[in-house]
Amino acid sequence: MSDLNLISQGTGDVELDKAIAIAGYAYDASQDIFISTMDPWQRSIGYCRLYDEAAAPMGMIIDSDPIYFVYKNKKWMVGIWKGQYDMVTGGEIGVYTNGVGVKFPKIFTGIYYQSAGNEDCLHMAFTLKKGNRVLFTREGRHWWLTGFVLGEFSEPSELTMDIKITLESAEMRDAFLEGMKKTGYSEKDVKVHGNTVSFTFGHPRSAQPFTRTPKTDRIIQRKNELLCQSYQEITKPYATFPEKLEAIKEDLPGMYRLIMNMGKSKQVFEIIVLLTLLGAVILTRHAQRQLED
Repeated sequence: MSDLNLISQGTGDVELDKAIAIAGYAYDASQDIFISTMDPWQRSIGYCRLYDEAAAPMGMIIDSDPIYFVYKNKKWMVGIWKGQYDMVTGGEIGVYTNGVGVKFPKIFTGIYYQSAGNEDCLHMAFTLKKGNRVLFTREGRHWWLTGFVLGEFSEPSELTMDIKITLESAEMRDAFLEGMKKTGYSEKDVKVHGNTVSFTFGHPRSAQPFTRTPKTDRIIQRKNELLCQSYQEITKPYATFPEKLEAIKEDLPGMYRLIMNMGKSKQVFEIIVLLTLLGAVILTRHAQRQLED
């Protein structure tokens, strides 16, 4: 099903449909989940490690495994994420390329990546499970394949993602596998069929953001759990999403506003980070020109 079809179905609330479209998402009524569209604002933002560092302070307790590799003389990163995103449980696979080194003393030193263009999108699929229960399944050629369940509370450790990624060539597949190895995946963790790589993302193999600590995770997750419990209690009598949303709007207007603002705080932060990184690149290049002169 295409993103356009999902958007045309809508949530039953015109205001929310507009809000989630602006935030870069659409509603998949068949699975009762929110998904990222093909050309949201996030596509122009790209990726750097600072985004992961910002997640926990913004209420998102998520596991991450970035897989770095070089293919066709370009630096690539395929990122996988799962966990609790404030009021939603979700998972993501993102494809990023054209990585360039940036250095901004005391703020950020590392690689900044552009979101994959249409020609670099990959066919991907994943099933997000909570224990033995399947929450949803996503599949398609994309640069950012996602799914989010509103009102579901999870600890990241409860979640697993069964993932399949089809690389464009044997050369790209081998480079990706080498990146997985460097991340900490062993041969027994991975199945290869042609150019398709299959694996399960359970416990992260890579170092997690410094902002993730047991104490702060507990504090943030208790807030997230309370929000989800309130959502479940209010919406339990109702079968459809429009009915649930109307109940939230009437009984918990503050939570309704929170749902309506879904994605906005993250958007503001990532734009600030992007501008900071662009400034770092400009300053670095200016300094290099001065040295050359």
